[in-house]
Amino acid sequence: MKKILLIPLLMMSLNAIAQNVMTPELLWKLGRVTPLGISKDGKNIVYKVATPSVQENKSETKFYILPVNGGNPTEVKETKDLLKDKNISPDGKYIVYNEEVKIEKVHGKDFYPELEKSDVQIYDGLNYRHWDTWNEGKYNHVFYKENKEGATGIDILKGENFDSPQKPFGGDEDYIWSPDSKSILYVSKKKAGTDYAVSTNTNIFEYNLETGKTSNRTEENLGYDTALQFSPTGNLTWLQMKRDGYEADKNDLIVSFKGMKMNLTANWDGTVDHFIWSSDGKKVFFVAPIDGTKQLFEVNFPALTNPEASGAIKVRQITTGEFDVNDLVGFSGDNIIVTRTDMNHAAEIYSYNLKKSTWKQLSNVNTATYNSLALSKTERRYVTTTDGKKMLVWVVLPPNFDATKKYPTLLYCQGGPQSPLTQFYSYRWNLQLMAANGYIVVAPNRRGMQGHGVEWNEQISKDWGGQVINDYLSAIDDVAKEKYVDATRLGCVGASYGGYSVFYLAGIHNNRFKTFIAHDGIFNTQSMYGTTEEVFFTNWDFGGAYWEKDNAVAQKAYTTFNPMTLVEKWNTPILIIQGGKDFRVPTGQGQEAFQAAQLRGVKSRFLYFPEENHWVLKPQNAQVWQSEFFKWLKETL
Repeated sequence: MKKILLIPLLMMSLNAIAQNVMTPELLWKLGRVTPLGISKDGKNIVYKVATPSVQENKSETKFYILPVNGGNPTEVKETKDLLKDKNISPDGKYIVYNEEVKIEKVHGKDFYPELEKSDVQIYDGLNYRHWDTWNEGKYNHVFYKENKEGATGIDILKGENFDSPQKPFGGDEDYIWSPDSKSILYVSKKKAGTDYAVSTNTNIFEYNLETGKTSNRTEENLGYDTALQFSPTGNLTWLQMKRDGYEADKNDLIVSFKGMKMNLTANWDGTVDHFIWSSDGKKVFFVAPIDGTKQLFEVNFPALTNPEASGAIKVRQITTGEFDVNDLVGFSGDNIIVTRTDMNHAAEIYSYNLKKSTWKQLSNVNTATYNSLALSKTERRYVTTTDGKKMLVWVVLPPNFDATKKYPTLLYCQGGPQSPLTQFYSYRWNLQLMAANGYIVVAPNRRGMQGHGVEWNEQISKDWGGQVINDYLSAIDDVAKEKYVDATRLGCVGASYGGYSVFYLAGIHNNRFKTFIAHDGIFNTQSMYGTTEEVFFTNWDFGGAYWEKDNAVAQKAYTTFNPMTLVEKWNTPILIIQGGKDFRVPTGQGQEAFQAAQLRGVKSRFLYFPEENHWVLKPQNAQVWQSEFFKWLKETL
């Protein structure tokens, strides 16, 4: 009798294990790892772990140290004394910091002090709001002071209506000390009002402490200059985009050496994410997207020994694999310390041995959780596009995938539009979670994706409804031929440019899809031009303004490539999600789409988050987002 009972009990146990998959609740219990650096003694990695609490609607952060060669982490209360403070000058005399300073009058009471209860804002130019915040006349400024108690700070941008650190995401990485402690270098876009909104021309400025004068180190360059740092041998290094107004231009690595500005990646067909110098100053290691992943690269710096050897500069890919290399933390002997993700795993800290080409996982914040789950399988697939190119398509299969069954399938449309679709791990657009809910996910590296050469990346600009849309359809049509895909149950989901893609495909898909989900998507390119806060983006990607009637490229963006003009063909259920504080793709875009769907009699739902921006960041809101996302798919797919 015992032997007879054993088999069904074992099968039940195995079945229970097989059904243990990622859920929205579990996703928002994962610890989020952020490395802070290597300790001053070189023995430990210092990092923090933020763990969201849905009940408290916030995250709890703890700090840890971990031996550079691996071992058990130790929680610490303070990290200040463990890490070198980049904001203290090399000679130890001064400290640099930033504060927000009121520069301009904006509020009614600024102009009319006697009307202090007035509630009005007055602007004479654009940049009156940015990302999710209204401009209240306050600007980030860089200060320095003596490194002693009670010292008074000096504002090195005094009276200037410019930001450093840059808004909305800049921090103290936007300013550094010179090696001789005589100057402070900082990043700023010294344009105001409407000029600010139409330009990407940030520069690197140098403030001399002795003279109080500021010089522009990158005045000749018209695009972004960012990510400044000095090499170990004292050479200023930064990332540079050439063209003003093009936020997704090729990002090159520039070194200032003996009066020359050397572009180390000029002849390499890729774009640099971020970088770190080797300890001897002879190489630069950097992260860049490549063929659907982000990998570690190196470029040598021969000028250090031979200034005439510019032709000897060579870029080399160091790592390969189905993962993303993300943060570059530092070095320990022959090892470089980084973080890694893939579509099944959130970021953890790893070391990579540069001589042996071997990996070692150091942190294990979420390892036990993932070990208890049946994970999705990610496959590479190369699809021929309508113009005869080979396109990488990630296909994510559900846990415990059975090729004899048929699965509903989602076309995932990435935002950007010029952002790479790699082995990323998102806490909202989580492909692992979609697969765990029983869906195959098709994620094409369509036109506009970085990591497939500059030409591939640039083809999407001014052609939003062109070849890229054919790329989407090529991907889903190819995968839908598989016997395990239920071609009668295809859905299409995406955010930002991905949301635009959803709105556009809803008008031209010829009944391929049974349902759509669009989050913060562009529905009406004309009203988008009139309300988005970064006008340089629409100027570049749409080709100009809607009133430029003689501009054929721009007119195509506002007519042929405008999802609004295709609404009469909408006939498929659509869930529309919108953040109330999204100034990049403002609220009206989602409202227009929902109103059109309702008045057309199309089954639709509007999910509105008044306090969220282009993303959903609060834990409880995120849970609602996930619940509504999968509830809609269950209803309609």
